[in-house]
Amino acid sequence: MAKKKDIAFVCTECGAEYSKWQGQCGECKAWNTVQEFRPAKATAGARRQGFAGALSEVKTLSDVDLAEMPRLNTGIGEFDRVLGGGLVAGSAILIGGHPGAGKSTLLLQTLCALAQKHSVLYVTGEESLQQIAMRAQRLNLPTDRVQVMAETNVAAILDQAEALNPDILVVDSIQVVHHPDIESAPGSVSQVRESAAMLTQYAKRQQTALFLIGHVTKDGSLAGPKVLEHMIDCSVMLESAHDSRFRTLRSIKNRFGAVNELGVFAMLEQGLKEVTNPSSIFLNRQAEASPGSLVTVLWEGTRPLLVELQALVDDSPGGYPKRVTLGLDQNRLAMMLAVLHRHGGIFTGDQDVYLNVVGGVKINETSADLASLLAILSSLRNRAWPKSLCVFGEVGLSGEVRPVPSGQERVTEAAKHGFTHAVVPRANAPRKPVEGLTVLGVSSLQEALDQVTSLLE
Repeated sequence: MAKKKDIAFVCTECGAEYSKWQGQCGECKAWNTVQEFRPAKATAGARRQGFAGALSEVKTLSDVDLAEMPRLNTGIGEFDRVLGGGLVAGSAILIGGHPGAGKSTLLLQTLCALAQKHSVLYVTGEESLQQIAMRAQRLNLPTDRVQVMAETNVAAILDQAEALNPDILVVDSIQVVHHPDIESAPGSVSQVRESAAMLTQYAKRQQTALFLIGHVTKDGSLAGPKVLEHMIDCSVMLESAHDSRFRTLRSIKNRFGAVNELGVFAMLEQGLKEVTNPSSIFLNRQAEASPGSLVTVLWEGTRPLLVELQALVDDSPGGYPKRVTLGLDQNRLAMMLAVLHRHGGIFTGDQDVYLNVVGGVKINETSADLASLLAILSSLRNRAWPKSLCVFGEVGLSGEVRPVPSGQERVTEAAKHGFTHAVVPRANAPRKPVEGLTVLGVSSLQEALDQVTSLLE
């Protein structure tokens, strides 16, 4: 039986440690996230080493070589974009996503392309080698140089990796890998923590690009301890709607590139195919303009993205109006409706308001505020805005329209897709006229309402 001092309790959300179990974490206030953690026992050699090991070299910051680290192209442009330009030797990358999103398919396609010039090793703990071979055959991938292994023991994985010394190592998935010296089951806090630490240390020491596939919880967040996301260099999520063949790959953390970079893929019979112009997908609109529909321009990582917002405003029969959003923050919608009433004179307290982002895109920025309010107004009055109109801008609580980052790039992207009018914050209006596009700069919500209403006259 394990000694009490060898057992700790760790919160899977924030990593806080406790001496005994408790229902709520005192640090992050999350419930039922404190789990038992059994640290791996230190070996006698490690205990004897103490401070007698070789000291690391100390340099001044000015002496550090600033030469750019070489990157490996994965052969998939959208994947390289999300990673910040390609793979960096010695980096640890965590890929999460719901079951069936295409995580294993994406990495198998990547490995088969990289294997033509680099040594690769694919370690699977959830599938058999026959299943991987059948998938590769179905996708018509070259498999003559891809090395695969079915193993869940992290010590055996590292021994084989030391012998083969691959340039790229994939572990599918980190939740099924276990350390033989830890008593808890695979997927527990202690197993994920120790296994990920050992694999990451190996990748740094051998300059091997490491891919870890991770499971997600019901709410879509990565399963396991929060410290797992701190260990790795890059964390990306592969998201998909249940009724869509399109997949979005978004970077949540990246030490070698932009955060919130977005890559779009289409799931076909030949696997995941990159979509080089994602705006064309999300702008598949009807031939005629319809009330409640409006296009806005988002900024995803390092590029603009045009998406369509759809609003539906209807009478509330029960006396308790609904506020429902898909792809946007529901609390922000309630706040914007209050601003619309106070500074625009438009009352929606007796109406159900539904707001949707077409294509399953999730908006994580405030640049869609103005477009959301104008789409709601269009549905409320049952009058369609012109299809050639594009709107973006943040709306403050005092009714002012605030500028958003990368306004010039957003305006240029709208012009490329044939829009002729754009309502933007006054501070984002370009100094030089954009060919084919009339830019209307506004500084308040009331001014924006007047500008778009004039377009219908």
